[in-house]
Amino acid sequence: MVDVILGLQWGDEGKGKIVDFFAPNYDIIARFQGGPNAGHTLYVGDKKVVLHQIPSGIFHQNTVNLIGNGVVLDPVTLKRECDTVASFGIDVRKNLFISERTNLILPTHRALDKASESSKGDSKIGSTLKGIGPAYMDKTGRNAIRVGDLLDKNFTSQYIKLRLKHQKLLDNFHFNEDISAWEDEFFEALEFLRTLNVVNGEYFINNHISQGKKVLAEGAQGSMLDIDFGTFPFVTSSNTISAGVCNGLGVAPQKIREVLGVTKAYCTRVGSGPFPTELHDEQGEELRKTGNEFGATTGRPRRCGWIDLVALKYACMINGVTQVVMTKADVLDAFESLKVCTTYNVNGEEKAEVPFQMTRVNLEPVFQSFKGWNQDTTQIKKADALPEDMTQYIAFINKYVGAPIRYVSNGPGRDQIVAL
Repeated sequence: MVDVILGLQWGDEGKGKIVDFFAPNYDIIARFQGGPNAGHTLYVGDKKVVLHQIPSGIFHQNTVNLIGNGVVLDPVTLKRECDTVASFGIDVRKNLFISERTNLILPTHRALDKASESSKGDSKIGSTLKGIGPAYMDKTGRNAIRVGDLLDKNFTSQYIKLRLKHQKLLDNFHFNEDISAWEDEFFEALEFLRTLNVVNGEYFINNHISQGKKVLAEGAQGSMLDIDFGTFPFVTSSNTISAGVCNGLGVAPQKIREVLGVTKAYCTRVGSGPFPTELHDEQGEELRKTGNEFGATTGRPRRCGWIDLVALKYACMINGVTQVVMTKADVLDAFESLKVCTTYNVNGEEKAEVPFQMTRVNLEPVFQSFKGWNQDTTQIKKADALPEDMTQYIAFINKYVGAPIRYVSNGPGRDQIVAL
């Protein structure tokens, strides 16, 4: 049995905390896509930890954590994270496993990412410059080096061959930066990676499933950044939706049971790309300030706006969402009035569908207003104690998207979550 937790917006929905909250109910937490462009924030006691590669169940001693084949892995980031996790007394060699089919991010992937983004000028997509796109391009181009290749005697020649290919591309970009320090770090991290548990991921996870173990598949980024169904070309390079679980871990579709979609009570986006409900006024700034909306991976200020129910319903549809978790509801505590986008005005015609290319149409959000609850909700533990105006806001979203909101997160703490 596999349950899935994934983002329903443009990432940054607070998935890390939600996975951490549910982790004790599962035997295995498995990342199925993405790379170090993810930033999953957890609180261990009163200490903030941001994980980029390691699954968010790592701080639960009896939980197995698997990095699946759909992930692209930066050994340097992984080593750094493992050192952080070890400082909390967690033995990663006991409960962290990596699929041998997981693709590696090379230093030259990072260089290609930087060179490519710099060349785009005003057409930048807002890449995190972590080498994600070039690494996935090598995967689909059948040039990639995978974790299992580390154990092969021909690894060094494989690396040199791919590096030379990358160098030719970098020469075309006139990229002259010295990345020798990156390479030194990379090879040091590879030695560390060789000491970890490298497994045949698909057999590993299916054997556990056949033994009755419960698996929680953890997504990175968000559904609106999906390479096929997101706001292309301003998207990530992997399938962030529930379908990505199957090819990112090697499990069959019928093994998936629940799909838990995570959404903020409002919307944010980092980097470039369409954002219909974005606010450029004082309310947008208030959302950013109150919600501390700065990227966990990049530190960049997030663009903020009202919740977009057209996009949210679309994301619930393509993922087959069975339950919704709403995060950061407490950020709206101080607002006297709220808005939700219920349709788009597309080239003068009102529509409730996400267009093929948002950037090619004249699109304006159509809003419906709600009364804010105007009180502190951060200490509330039970659903019946939530303000009436808040329950009405939630009920409207429930009805619109056709998937029930089962949990509301009302603060960053592990215990700040209300079951509805």
